[in-house]
Amino acid sequence: MNPILVESYRGEVLESFHRGVVCLVNERGDIIDGIGDVTQLCYPRSSLKLFQHIPLLMSGAVEKYQLTLEEIALMCGSHNGEKKHIEIATTILQKAGLKASSLQCGVQMPTLKEDIKHLYQSDLSASSLHNNCSGKHAGFLLYCVYKGYDIKGYLDLKHPLQQEILNVASQFYEYDKASTKSGIDGCSAPIFAYPVYNQAVAYKNLVSPTTALQGYKKALELIVEAVTQFPYMIGGKNRYCTQLMELAGDRVIGKTGADGVYCLALRKKKWGLTIKIDDGKMGPQYLVVQNILENLNIFTDLEKQEMLQYCSETMKNFGQMVTGELRASKAVKKFQLSKKDNV
Repeated sequence: MNPILVESYRGEVLESFHRGVVCLVNERGDIIDGIGDVTQLCYPRSSLKLFQHIPLLMSGAVEKYQLTLEEIALMCGSHNGEKKHIEIATTILQKAGLKASSLQCGVQMPTLKEDIKHLYQSDLSASSLHNNCSGKHAGFLLYCVYKGYDIKGYLDLKHPLQQEILNVASQFYEYDKASTKSGIDGCSAPIFAYPVYNQAVAYKNLVSPTTALQGYKKALELIVEAVTQFPYMIGGKNRYCTQLMELAGDRVIGKTGADGVYCLALRKKKWGLTIKIDDGKMGPQYLVVQNILENLNIFTDLEKQEMLQYCSETMKNFGQMVTGELRASKAVKKFQLSKKDNV
């Protein structure tokens, strides 16, 4: 059983808790430190997005369609469905000569209440463009048009697009393709399962690719530049991924995944870090990430103050009375580095 990573207190009584796994690897892929079973198999969910567009970025489609960094960032994002997100997703589809009806990610309401309110006040309905994965799917469709692939079956695991993604992912996650288990993600796209350790390795490879991955260097540079220059496309207002990269710039590339996943690349250190909350609760992983990043001395004192809200979380009821607090466990607080790596 994995150790407790986050504790939920009501008053001073421990009311509930969240177990999980943490794995930090260095440039060589060696484990610097870990909590829990780092061989645990789980889906990276949306943290896979940064690798799902490598086939497109390697194909010549960037040049043909004059894709912008902002568009590439949205393809990698899990956005709120804000006005700007919808505009960029629509532009990507227009470059492919397609409309929103081609998206197969499903209809989803915007994340923010203000955007939902705007829809109602304007007598509009949510569409597939509001789906947090619409950028990813627009990128999928653009690549299919470029390659001449069938666009109706683009989410089939046997579709050439998905097989190319599987091939690329197997290389970056350093995991045998034949042994890779697959499922269906929340947006209906295929998703592949990897051990927590390999997910940390993949994010290390994003910023420090092995010799075998050097051929992808141009695509990786585009991804890093896109998500760090346009972090608003990765999430949006009030989103941890966006705020983290707005503050840290290209020092940290972080991407959440559903069911309690968070993956990061620490660019200057050339490290990869993955957190998985076992019960799938969304939110506790950000608290774990933030506490560990502070242990790694990633932030300046000013940046620490900006992100202080993520080191613990005050809980309030509907009457706005403080009822308790989420806290990082002792296991997280004691997350240590070897002397040779603590630089």
